[in-house]
Amino acid sequence: MAFYDSIRLEKGMYGSGRSLTEVLEELDPSGNYQGTEMEGLDAFQRQLKRFDIKVSGTGSDCVQKFFETSDSAALFPEYVSRAVKKGLDGADQLADLIAVKTQINGMDYRSVVSAPTDDEKALKPVLEGASLPQTNIRTNENLVKLIKRGRMLVASYEAIKYQRLDLFTVTLRQIGAYIAREQMKDAVNVLISGDGNNNAAEVVNVDTSGTLTYGDLIKLWGKLTPYELNTLVAPTDMMKKLLALSEMRDAQAGLTFQGTGSMITPLGAKLLHLPAMTSGKIVGLDRNCALEMVQSGGITMDTDKLIDRQLERTSISCTAGFAKIFAGASKVLNG
Repeated sequence: MAFYDSIRLEKGMYGSGRSLTEVLEELDPSGNYQGTEMEGLDAFQRQLKRFDIKVSGTGSDCVQKFFETSDSAALFPEYVSRAVKKGLDGADQLADLIAVKTQINGMDYRSVVSAPTDDEKALKPVLEGASLPQTNIRTNENLVKLIKRGRMLVASYEAIKYQRLDLFTVTLRQIGAYIAREQMKDAVNVLISGDGNNNAAEVVNVDTSGTLTYGDLIKLWGKLTPYELNTLVAPTDMMKKLLALSEMRDAQAGLTFQGTGSMITPLGAKLLHLPAMTSGKIVGLDRNCALEMVQSGGITMDTDKLIDRQLERTSISCTAGFAKIFAGASKVLNG
């Protein structure tokens, strides 16, 4: 059994398709520390404790603390990755859109699709001796388009070595937030326009051009049947119209907001604000079966540069794409 304070850290721990934390957990399982002062820490956090590196809170260390030894320097890329991921998760609304997330190791991925007719969805009674109706599942004609999103970290080691890690973490989290917002935009574009396999969302027009009524939302709800309308995504102009509806401003809605801080949502659906979305549209979907997220690896970066303190123009990126599962599980209300 390898102990946390005797593990040799090196560059080769990166690039294996796994994060440094996963590699360290294999060498130094967290289960071995139950009932000790290390319980509750994962393998990476134990390495920070080993080298007495404080990345947050009162008395957080400077960036240069990572580079006091060659072993501790190998921890720096994982620290950067974790900080970026924390920002990505903090600004991530994708959990309210995607039904499943698929991790792949390459750049080519072909999703599967099932397109039952209304008659097939009904699951009518089967007579004795008759064959059961079939549900056909096939691969899509076109590959899922994966998009690389990221930022270039432009800073010399000399410029940031005396920077406190908690403040440096804020900058890295912001990079993650940028990635999350762009991925959200990519996801909604696929919901509206399709993923290249002739599966754009059906457009439902409002009854009166330029005016949004509660009746239009009911119309969208009806068009989505037999799927459930549980998520609405809207740009700023349509959010204003939604919140101005009298049904959204009644006494009960006010009491709910004042008492719990939760904003009442149309027809019980989760309401998401996406400023970058095309104006004049609202996307309604069933998040349980509308969209698949395909991710190639996790957050990637130039680990050699980070370990060697060559931070000038170091890339931090994440590659992901989206595929529609059931085309009918999302509709666009055009206002």
